[in-house]
Amino acid sequence: MQPPPLGRYQEIADTLARHGLGFLAGELGITRFLPSRRRAAAGTPPAPPADAPTQLRLVLEDLGPTFIKLGQLLSTRTDLLPPAYITELSKLQDAGPAVPAERIRETVHQELGSDPEELFASFDWTPMASASIGQVHAATLGDGTPVVVKVRRPEVVRQVQDDLEIINTLAGRAARVSSLARSYNITGIVKEFSDTLRAELDYLREARNAERFAENFATRRGVVIPRVFWETTTSRVLTLERMTGIKVSDRQALDAAGIDPGALAEAGGKIVLTMIFEDRFFHADLHPGNLFVHPDGTLAFIDFGMVGELSEELADQLADVFIGTGTRDSEALANALIELSVTQGSVDRRALRASVASFLSQHFDKPLGDIHFTRMVTDLLRILRESHLQLPHEISLVVRTLVVIEGVGVQLDPAFDLNAVLTPYARRLIRRRLSFEALSKRIGRASIDAGALMLELPTRLRRLIESVDDNGIEVHLRATELVPLFARAERIGNRVVAGIITAALINSIGQLMGRDDRLRTWQRAITGAVLTAFTSLSGYLLWTSRRRRD
Repeated sequence: MQPPPLGRYQEIADTLARHGLGFLAGELGITRFLPSRRRAAAGTPPAPPADAPTQLRLVLEDLGPTFIKLGQLLSTRTDLLPPAYITELSKLQDAGPAVPAERIRETVHQELGSDPEELFASFDWTPMASASIGQVHAATLGDGTPVVVKVRRPEVVRQVQDDLEIINTLAGRAARVSSLARSYNITGIVKEFSDTLRAELDYLREARNAERFAENFATRRGVVIPRVFWETTTSRVLTLERMTGIKVSDRQALDAAGIDPGALAEAGGKIVLTMIFEDRFFHADLHPGNLFVHPDGTLAFIDFGMVGELSEELADQLADVFIGTGTRDSEALANALIELSVTQGSVDRRALRASVASFLSQHFDKPLGDIHFTRMVTDLLRILRESHLQLPHEISLVVRTLVVIEGVGVQLDPAFDLNAVLTPYARRLIRRRLSFEALSKRIGRASIDAGALMLELPTRLRRLIESVDDNGIEVHLRATELVPLFARAERIGNRVVAGIITAALINSIGQLMGRDDRLRTWQRAITGAVLTAFTSLSGYLLWTSRRRRD
């Protein structure tokens, strides 16, 4: 693969300078590409202009599809950017000039072996939409089924690959010269963006996403997912069933169709929350243009290029955030946020706990119906930014999706309360987190970690001793100082042993009950016996630790 042309670096630097953001060229290490008259101005970074968010949006628009996509991704990172930037970047429109009909014909023929006129009963050469990655045309199959055909733009892959290489290079430079860029893991963010955009270039992945949603909602009412027609689908051409209906944002048409906006808002909220918390696979681009309402109130979803998926671990960590919030425990919530976040630096835990305590008192010392979800999330994200805590990409998509759904719901019905709809899902997530099965898994993992630590301990001690022998170290201890040290070590050892024994008991009993149906009828009694044994063991260890302290 050939390197990106140097002229593209010059174009980026010149565009930044033209919009009053030339100092960013210095941060990115590309001032040498600026004309001499602008290079001097970029050498000493001034304060950002008052309209910096607007100018940044204009820069991204001028630089084309890849940078527009980058801005759209950054508009979802409310944990990284202040609200003014999020608002401005959310205005970025994924549009592009129409691709000539002959280029569309050429691509379809290369991918499917025939011209559109031969593959479809009708094919409308006037595009329904023309975006940065592909163009959408209305068509009809031989049996009369209306479809949409998405065709990827010619040469777009080369352009995106060149720009992604440049963006990765610039991110690496920024991380080397800026501690702030390092603390926010800018190279990790760019890698996530690169992976997301490369996936969006492959229409086969979007087709598989659509089929997965269709499978998840196959037995559920109120949702329609377009069918994929695989005979005319490749990585560059995607054929989907055409969805029609009322746009969810068209309140007048909804009223004329006799659709209750309040019921529609609640039903839509439940559908999205089911995707997130039950299926853990959700549509991550739910702006009103991607939602249609059928006359019977059924919701039809389109455009499955951007999706999110929660791992079991992330779902558990999210449950811990809900637990800390629900119990109004500032320390538990602060710890849960740290565990959930990915950060490259140290965290001031005391300051974070104080901020979290203020957040809880401000938002949760009131009835549930008075809690404004978006305002609450905005304040929590501000705390994360101030603490330099960065959310995983999937969690940022969850947050953005919930905020968008609340906005759509309130637009439909000003009385829509996302918190009321969200609460049952959060409770089910917490119950799964605190279930006997989940608890046994956590104890089992803890015992494995403890065992691994015990196995690694001799090697680590040997390395420490060798380091001491090589470099020398002086330690001054009095005998009285050793007593609490040994006592603490004994307590830690007791806890490790208790965890291993308990995990072994739970694992053994779980295997026995799974293999022998007769034991399942005694499940409650056996569980009680295990808990009794665990309580007794814990009591013994507590008694011995107190004796040691005495």
